Amino acid sequence: MSKRDPRLYIEEILESIEKIKDYTKGMTLEVFSVDPKTVDAVVRNFEIIGEASRQLPDGVKEKYHEIKWKDLIDFRNVVIHEYFGINKKIMWDIIINELPPLEEKIRLRVDEQN
Repeated sequence: MSKRDPRLYIEEILESIEKIKDYTKGMTLEVFSVDPKTVDAVVRNFEIIGEASRQLPDGVKEKYHEIKWKDLIDFRNVVIHEYFGINKKIMWDIIINELPPLEEKIRLRVDEQN
């Protein structure tokens, strides 16, 4: 069985960030919190981000050392194992305050590689 190209995991992370941005564009926390379809879609993409992060080889994680891979993986575990206890305000804070710099760091590194 061949190993999957790590670039595909990076692409999945970026695609999931884009989807979350699209799903929540123009929303407020109040609107997001009462929209179960959007919440479900965002949760699913957080799962993808965390799982793709988990699958990345250690060498890639070291190369992108400024990214908090463990935090992404840990949040994926919370999303999967504590679905009913997920705090939507915390999710919203991550969407607004954590995803933009994460996307910027990853895109910057990808651009450097190309």
